[in-house]
Amino acid sequence: MGPVTLLGAVLLAGVLFFSLYSIRAYERGVVLRFGVYQGMKEPGLRFVVPFIDELTRVDQRVIPMDIPPQDIITRDNISIKVNAVLFFRVIDPSKAVLAVENYLDATSQISQTTLRSVCGEVELDDLLSQREDINRRVQDIIDRHTDPWGIKVSSVELKDIDLPQEMRRAMARQAEAERERRAKIIQAEGEFQAAEKLTAAANIMSQQSMSLQLRYLETLKQISAENSSTILFPVPIDLLGAFSKKNG
Repeated sequence: MGPVTLLGAVLLAGVLFFSLYSIRAYERGVVLRFGVYQGMKEPGLRFVVPFIDELTRVDQRVIPMDIPPQDIITRDNISIKVNAVLFFRVIDPSKAVLAVENYLDATSQISQTTLRSVCGEVELDDLLSQREDINRRVQDIIDRHTDPWGIKVSSVELKDIDLPQEMRRAMARQAEAERERRAKIIQAEGEFQAAEKLTAAANIMSQQSMSLQLRYLETLKQISAENSSTILFPVPIDLLGAFSKKNG
C-alpha cells in the first residue's frame, strides 16, 4: 500500500468518524448547518456533513430534578425551608436547543423561584395540610414557563418542610392539647349516654313498683355472692308495706 493510498484511507476514516453519529432509542438529534436549523435525526446510525453540520443529542426520557432547599417566609411570617423534586421530559427537542441556552439549568432556576413564590403565599397550616394543592400550583406555573422550551412538567412533589425548633415544640403542644380535648369530649359523650339510659330505666321502674323491688333483691343477691362480709342495706318502704299487707 503506497503512501497516497494510506493517506486516503486515513482521511476517509477521519471523515467517517466525524460524520457518523449513533443516536439511542430515547434520544433525538437536532442538526444545525452553519447555525441554521435543518431538522431532527431519528434513533440509529445517522450521517451528518462533517465540519459543516452540528448535531446535538437531546434525551427525551423523564428527568427527575431535585429542587434544593429554599428559605421561605410564609404568609403568617414563619421562616421555613422547603425542598421538592420535579419530574419533566423534553417533548420538542428543537425548542429545547433553540429556544433556551441550557434547558436543564433554566428549568432548575424557574423551579426554585416558583417554589419560593407559591409557598410564600400560603400560611404554614395550609402548607402542611394542603400539599397536593401546593404541588399542583407549582407544577402548573413551571409548566407554563417551560412550555416555550419544549418541556412538559409531569409532576412536582414537596419532599421536606424544615420547621424551626420552637415551632415544632409549639405544634407538639397543640397536638397534645387537641388529643386531650377529644378524649374529654368522648368521655363526656359516654357519660351523657349512660345518664340517658339510667334515666330511661328509672322512669320505667318508677311506673312498675314490682320491677323496682325485683331489681333491689337481685342487687342484694349479687352483693352476697361476691362478698363474705356483713352489709347493711336499707330496705325500701314499699317492700315492707307489701309484706305487712300480706300478713294482715
